[in-house]
Amino acid sequence: MPVSLLWAVDVYGRVYSLSTVGQQWEHCRNTHLEFKRVTAAQQCCWGIGCDNSIYLNVHASDLPVRYQEDTYENQRWNPVGGFSERLLPSDRWQWSDITGLQHQPMASFQLPSSSWEWEGDWFVDENLDGEPTEKEGWTYAMDFPATYTKDKKWNSCVRRRRWLRYRRYKDMDTWAKIPSQQTALPDPFSDISCGGWEISEEPRGRLSLWAVSLQGKVWFREGISHHNPEGSSWVEVPPPGEVVQISCGPGDLVWAVLWEGHLIVREGISRDCPRGTSWAEVESPSPQVGAIHVAVGVNVVWAVTKDNKVWFRRGVNSHNPCGSGWINMVGEMIMINVGLNDQVWAISCEDRLVYFRQGVTSSELSGKTWKAISIPRDGERSHSSASANSQHSAGCFFSSEVRAPSVVSDAELDLEHPPGDVAISNVTFPGPDSFVDAPTNSSSSQPCEVVPDEGEADVLSSNSDVTITGSGGPPDPQWSNVDLEEAQIQNGQTGAVADSVDSCSLSSVATYSLAMEDQYGVDEHPLWAWVSGGGCSVDSHSQLNWFTMLQSVQSMSLSMTPAQTAAWRKQIFEQLSERSKREMDNFRHYEQAIEQSVWVKKGAMQWWRDWKPHKWMDVHFALEQFSGAEGHKDGILFIYYNYYEEKKYLHAFINEVTILVPVLNDSKHTFAIYTPERTKQRWPIRVAAGTELEMYDWLALLSVSCCDSRGIYGSPSKQAIWSITCKGDIFVSEPSSALEAMPYPTPCDQMFWRQVGGHLRLVECNSLGIVWGIGFDHTAWVHTGGYGGGFFQGLASSTDNIYTQTDVKSVYIYENQRWNPVTGYTNRGLPTDRYMWSDASGLRECTKTGTKPPSPQWTWVSDWAVDYSVSGGTDREGWQYAADFPASYHGFKTIKDFVRRRRWARRCKLTTTGPWQEIPPIPLSDVTILPCAAQSSVDTVPVWAISNKGDVLCRLGVTLLTPADLRLLALKYQSALSPSAGDCWYHIPSPAKQKLKQVSVGRTSVYTVDENGNLWYRQGVTPSYPQGSSWEHISNNVRKVSVGPLDQLWIIADKVQGSHSLSCGTVCHRLGVQPMEPKGQSWDYGIGGGWDHITVRGNSMEPPRICLPSMTEPSPRAAHTPPPTAP
Repeated sequence: MPVSLLWAVDVYGRVYSLSTVGQQWEHCRNTHLEFKRVTAAQQCCWGIGCDNSIYLNVHASDLPVRYQEDTYENQRWNPVGGFSERLLPSDRWQWSDITGLQHQPMASFQLPSSSWEWEGDWFVDENLDGEPTEKEGWTYAMDFPATYTKDKKWNSCVRRRRWLRYRRYKDMDTWAKIPSQQTALPDPFSDISCGGWEISEEPRGRLSLWAVSLQGKVWFREGISHHNPEGSSWVEVPPPGEVVQISCGPGDLVWAVLWEGHLIVREGISRDCPRGTSWAEVESPSPQVGAIHVAVGVNVVWAVTKDNKVWFRRGVNSHNPCGSGWINMVGEMIMINVGLNDQVWAISCEDRLVYFRQGVTSSELSGKTWKAISIPRDGERSHSSASANSQHSAGCFFSSEVRAPSVVSDAELDLEHPPGDVAISNVTFPGPDSFVDAPTNSSSSQPCEVVPDEGEADVLSSNSDVTITGSGGPPDPQWSNVDLEEAQIQNGQTGAVADSVDSCSLSSVATYSLAMEDQYGVDEHPLWAWVSGGGCSVDSHSQLNWFTMLQSVQSMSLSMTPAQTAAWRKQIFEQLSERSKREMDNFRHYEQAIEQSVWVKKGAMQWWRDWKPHKWMDVHFALEQFSGAEGHKDGILFIYYNYYEEKKYLHAFINEVTILVPVLNDSKHTFAIYTPERTKQRWPIRVAAGTELEMYDWLALLSVSCCDSRGIYGSPSKQAIWSITCKGDIFVSEPSSALEAMPYPTPCDQMFWRQVGGHLRLVECNSLGIVWGIGFDHTAWVHTGGYGGGFFQGLASSTDNIYTQTDVKSVYIYENQRWNPVTGYTNRGLPTDRYMWSDASGLRECTKTGTKPPSPQWTWVSDWAVDYSVSGGTDREGWQYAADFPASYHGFKTIKDFVRRRRWARRCKLTTTGPWQEIPPIPLSDVTILPCAAQSSVDTVPVWAISNKGDVLCRLGVTLLTPADLRLLALKYQSALSPSAGDCWYHIPSPAKQKLKQVSVGRTSVYTVDENGNLWYRQGVTPSYPQGSSWEHISNNVRKVSVGPLDQLWIIADKVQGSHSLSCGTVCHRLGVQPMEPKGQSWDYGIGGGWDHITVRGNSMEPPRICLPSMTEPSPRAAHTPPPTAP
């Protein structure tokens, strides 16, 4: 992650920057000005000073900001004196620009501002189109204007040469004032925003700067580029009303807020027209409360209304800059800002802290939660409170009434607030594991948690005696309850009021007045007024150090002395040693029932190394498995390798392995090993065996070891989740009840998947244990209840219910030809054409002789033949025609068709074993089983299917004992034969301009996927109106969807970001699905890529109901007090 800066302005107008690798705010000390607002880009930052002038801070870099000035000296030949400066009246200026229309003498060139300096004097450019000219740099032509040459000819009547001079921008990393125009602006600026660097095909360094004046006018700064960072001039862009604030995104989004609270959007922004063409009005998020602030990114718009509510605009993109609707978000802010990658920062209206929106990704643009950036400013780390007046550092003000921070969820603040160890009236002093950093006011009397800084008073009490000592107090401080009112009375009687730590009392703290001291002391957290993240490059995977300072300050403030730590550790060690000796001596005479054993299996493998350049390395592969005293088995997997003649190793614990996947490879027998961490990275451990048999031996051994360590044996349960890879391998996972628990579900990347023998294209199940599958050849299969098969042998596979399974698929290659005017269509294409024998994309050469089956398990069962069943149709010879590669193909030739192709197919067959039994005789293309609840008393369920000819079928009487019942209804012709088949079909229109390819139905939810990979949710589905009302878009890049019997939502997603690359075919789980929020909140990414199908229709386990503990636990006496009886 490149280092970039987050900019902010505090309430005093001081400008600070925070690095993405830093842990404190850095003050911009090179200016004595106070700023109102700033707006940042990656290469610079703009600001409005308190003198109402515009300032620019250009970041220093290895590439200087240089600008080349040039002018041309023109001369004409005279028969008397030769070439001279005397030109004809119709000629151009003696000193001009390249066109000759503008007069440009050398003396007319002036520096734009004091921020520039000349690098040298004028000099002659002695090059013409990259070739050297004569010494003086003259180029010759017959007349003005014409084509110039470096050689003088007999008819050369004019000549010119180019003079150059460079100027450099010198005020780097400092605030430089932008010079005012010759025509002064009518009034000063009140707001400013920069962006536009991602407008399509924009030159490097090009920026768009928008500003708002106090009269509500909108201005645009022209000419900003890398070579001219200050720009050239201001141009007014008339708005439809008085504007109070404006925001410009990195792309072509510009929104503004009107004085009345309405919002306007600038339309027509492009490279050729960066100012746009017109304004469009958008309604305020709340009709009663107008907007006061708006912030835009690439595809997002955030707004803040006058009641400090935060709103998110959905449906915003470059094609629809106005969006489609507002969504109310959690939090109350005074302003908000959107930076790079659509990341969001805001300033809270309550504590004036800068908050960062976590969880913002391309698929979840609204993010998940707000997290406070609670780190000090430079120069604050060494400050400690030595007096009672510095209690601000505890995060709380004291007065006669004390209010706690507002109650928000842990997910929003990412801070835990355990009950304190000391209760002083309404003020609570927490223990070492508790800390709060939030300002308060005196409007209510709620408990407030306080942590003293290092060097502050330690509280000691015995009954009613209260003393406060410094760091040199007793070596073993203890926390105890103190009666604040009693302490106040005693202090009032003694009249002891002191300023030092050694003599201050709790009474002086409890009666602290907010008006006595400046509320913005140096020890208090900074109060921010503005933040800008336009130049801050972070994303959802960035590791930031902005949120750890709170805990480090806490540990620093409450740390024990080395002597106390040593004594404490010694005491615990002695107690543990005594306990261990006492317990072991009581059982020494017992014999050991189970003997511990360790065994190791080793082998030579190849490993695809983790670092670049990635390549295969010869390694030693070892599995060390051991059994404990209680018979529990576990193990460790080692990979030993040499790195620059140094022996190193990589290891993975067997109980952390989540899946073992065979991988397709043309030349190696490869399999991948996943752990939760490597699943997040999308980078498994990939190893290759010498032979296919050796690979399957290792896979079987590792799979059994993983199952032993987790205690998983036998056939999959009725609640199991099934999935299939693109290769056709079948995997199953045993879900836990916490998988759908809220608010803390089991992460998807921690699920363990084991392989089941067999080969399928898709699989479906329900909670009765009925599982059906369909192969690549459209053959239907039913699960027999066994386990194992395939390469699993011995105890890893059941002895019965294992059958031989076959599958057939076709391999396709394309023959491509281009039309020749002489010979007609031929296999001789252009140099830029695709291969004449290729795959569907044309990027890979695939010939008849060079194309092999998908893997060694497949064998050819036919020869190559022309395939006529191609989308778009073919002619009699199987050809499809198009204007060029690639294009839309059709089955007839026209006069504009210059290329053609035809598809060749060859069938291959795979034979394996698994717990699957064939169901003849109708080939199927899709199947689904009626889901049931976990406690359902239903014994028979219908199985619905679609044949490969498009007929809708229903199979009745299917039970767990007879999962392949033979009663079949072809509903296309016999829909009235069974009440369970219904009496009619309703046509549901698909989403606009989309063609649906899959649908999945749960208890109350209906989801569908179209051919473009969009996931849609059907709104308004009720028992009385099952058709629903409309479609709502949920996500894109979705391959398959599965909705469970409890409305669980799982998908196979494409383009999931990993640490190395995008992953296609990833299992994803929708979080936050509840009856009141059936669409859920965000995605949790699991195993992938390479997955093609998943079904969760058998998982009907109700998630546990988790009751979060109350913030205030009732006292024991109150808990046992009987309720009052009614008279």
